[in-house]
Amino acid sequence: MNREEVIKMLGADWSRYEALVGEGLRSDIDLLNRLNSSILSNSGKQLRPMLSLLTGRICGGVNDDTLHCAASTEMLHNATLIHDDVADESSLRRGRPTLSALIGPSSAVLVGDFWLSRAVGMIIGTGHQDQVILLMARTLSDLAEGEMLQLQKASSADTTEEDYMRIVYCKTASLFESACRSAAICSDAPQELVDAAGRYARATGIAFQIRDDIFDYWDEASIGKPVGIDLKEQKITMPMLGALRNVSDPGRYRDMVRQIPDRPGYCDELHRFVLDNGGVEYATGRLDDFINEALEALELFPPSEEREVLAMLARYNAIRKK
Repeated sequence: MNREEVIKMLGADWSRYEALVGEGLRSDIDLLNRLNSSILSNSGKQLRPMLSLLTGRICGGVNDDTLHCAASTEMLHNATLIHDDVADESSLRRGRPTLSALIGPSSAVLVGDFWLSRAVGMIIGTGHQDQVILLMARTLSDLAEGEMLQLQKASSADTTEEDYMRIVYCKTASLFESACRSAAICSDAPQELVDAAGRYARATGIAFQIRDDIFDYWDEASIGKPVGIDLKEQKITMPMLGALRNVSDPGRYRDMVRQIPDRPGYCDELHRFVLDNGGVEYATGRLDDFINEALEALELFPPSEEREVLAMLARYNAIRKK
């Protein structure tokens, strides 16, 4: 089942979610409306709201609160992407110019702030707002802490696997978890199922990010986007950590990562080092561990088409090419 088929299965729930996002972003400022429309036209997979709606269904059904949470999750996600592109000075996002490149970083930050404020506003007035806003606040804190920890570790090049897992959870998996936990809460699911939904989403989010980090060591032509970006930014990710486990002098390679700003040619050498020392294979094994963890969490839910789709989405991390 591909993305379009999942959306078709979600039917009216997906249509109502999309309408809520559009309504939630409406402004009387024409420029803002045009910019928002441009962002929505390049919105990517929308995996987080998809997971949210599917989780709502396996926890008892989608209601208005579930839809508001799904919309809020996607708006928050896009707000963080807008801010990330400013922080990273990125000129492209999904093959198109970033908002920062089009209107300048200062204006882009304001648009990101607008999306963030509307994401919070989407939750206000719902029946489960107290619990969901706490989740959202924690996720926003995680996102900021993950970015700062990654920045700190880039200069020191002493990232451990424990550090990496914290960064990945904060930057990626926390929003996956928030999306699914909030959906389960909005369906008034018992705590056991709320926690299971959270475990599923956390593991799926981590697997998603490990897959992205593996892509950085693939052939660029096979995935249609630049590779080697993590190394240029001095990020030690799971493939590098795997390769470092397999050599007797890991400190030598960590020193090379530290020196990348002055010796950018080290990127190619480190890329070969990871490929030659089983880094991708190690990362793939860890990715499989988290897919299995996600599937195990789903076993607590009754069999259904939606549960099978959630399992498929977790497994998809093992084979996706972009």
